[in-house]
Amino acid sequence: MKINTAYGALPPAFFFTEIGARVSAYQAAHPDQQLLRLGVGDVTGPLSPVVIEALHRAVSEQASAETFHGYLPETGTAFLKAAVAAYYRQRGVDLAPQEIFISSGAADDLGAVGNLFSADARVLVAEPAYPAYVDTSRMAGRTIVHLRGTRENGFLPLPADEMDADLIYLCSPNNPTGTAYTRAQLQRWVDWANARQAVIVFDAAYEAFIQDEDVPHSIYELPGAKTCAIEICSLSKTAGFTGMRLGYTVEPEALVREDCSLHDMWTQDRTTRTNGVSYVLQRAGEAALSPAGQRYSRESIAVYQENGRILSEALKAAGVWFTGGRNAPYLWLPCPEGMSGWAFFDHLLREAQIIVTPGEGFGPGGADHVRLSCFGSPADTEAAAERLLTILKNGI
Repeated sequence: MKINTAYGALPPAFFFTEIGARVSAYQAAHPDQQLLRLGVGDVTGPLSPVVIEALHRAVSEQASAETFHGYLPETGTAFLKAAVAAYYRQRGVDLAPQEIFISSGAADDLGAVGNLFSADARVLVAEPAYPAYVDTSRMAGRTIVHLRGTRENGFLPLPADEMDADLIYLCSPNNPTGTAYTRAQLQRWVDWANARQAVIVFDAAYEAFIQDEDVPHSIYELPGAKTCAIEICSLSKTAGFTGMRLGYTVEPEALVREDCSLHDMWTQDRTTRTNGVSYVLQRAGEAALSPAGQRYSRESIAVYQENGRILSEALKAAGVWFTGGRNAPYLWLPCPEGMSGWAFFDHLLREAQIIVTPGEGFGPGGADHVRLSCFGSPADTEAAAERLLTILKNGI
C-alpha cells in the first residue's frame, strides 16, 4: 500500500490543544481567578431573531409531505444564490447565479479549491496566515512560497517582479493581523496575477468588519479580478454562523487557465464530491442576508468593533505598536523585550489572567507576536484592556 506521505510534513495538531491545556492547568491551580479571554476567534452573540424564525419555519416544512425537501442542487438553491448576489450588488459587484457556490463554510472550500490545480503548482501564502492555507497545500505535496508580512511592510506584503507562484492565498481583512489591503494595494495583486496567469484565492471571511472606505469588501470590486480570482466567504463572522456552518465560493465564468474553465471544473468537483448544504441552513442563510438580518448583523458587529476600539486605545496609551482593531476583529502586536509568543502568553495568563493567542500558531512569520480577539463581552474586554495597559506600562 502507498499512502500520502505529505501528511508527515504537517506540524503536530497541538496548538489550540496546548492553549487549552495551559489554561486548564492554571484554572485548576487558581479556581477563584476570573479569566478574561482575548484569544477566542469565535463569535459570542446569539443569532438574529429573523434567522431563528427561518430555522423554525424550515424545520416545520420538513414535517409535512407537501413542503418536505430532500436532495437539493449540489451547488446551492436558487433562493440563497439570489440572496448572495443581492448582497454583492450592494458593493457594485454583479454575479450570475451559476458563479455562486453554496458551501458548509469557508474552511471546507479553502482546502478543497486546491483540487483544481496540479500537484506541482507553486503556492504563495502571505503570512502570518490562517494555518489551513499552508497545511492543505502541504497535504497535496505542493511547493510553498512564504511571503513574509513584517512591521516594515505593515503586515501587508505586496507582489514583486521576481516572485513566482501559480496559486496565491490572500486574506483581507487578515486573520491574525487585522490588517486590510487598500484598493490600490489589492489592485497590485490583481494585476500581478493576471500578468503571470496565476490565480488568487481570496479569503473574505471578515469583510463585514470593514470600516474604511478605501478597503474593498470583495476582490471583484477591482478591475480585472474576475479573470484571476476565486473568492471564498462565509456567514460565520458576518452573521454569527460559526456553529451553523454555511458559506459560499465565487468562481467567475471569466476565470480560465490553460484553456480550462475553472468555473466548470469547480462545478464538476462540487457535484461529484458533495451533496450540498441542507435546506434548513440555506433558509437561515437567506434570512441572514435579508435587510432585517443584515441590520441585526451590523448591530452585533458594532459591539465587536467597539471592543476593538477599547483595546486599541489601551495599546496606544501603553505606547505599543500594533495592527488591526478597526477593519477586523483582531489586534496584532509584538511581544515585549524579545519574548516569544508562548512566553508572553504564559506571562499574561499568570500575571493578569488574560488569555491571548501566541503568534507562533500562524506560521514562522507570527513568532514573537500575539493576537488579541475582539469577540469577548464588552465588560470582559474593558477589564482586559485595563489589565493589559497596566502590564505593558509597567514592563515585564
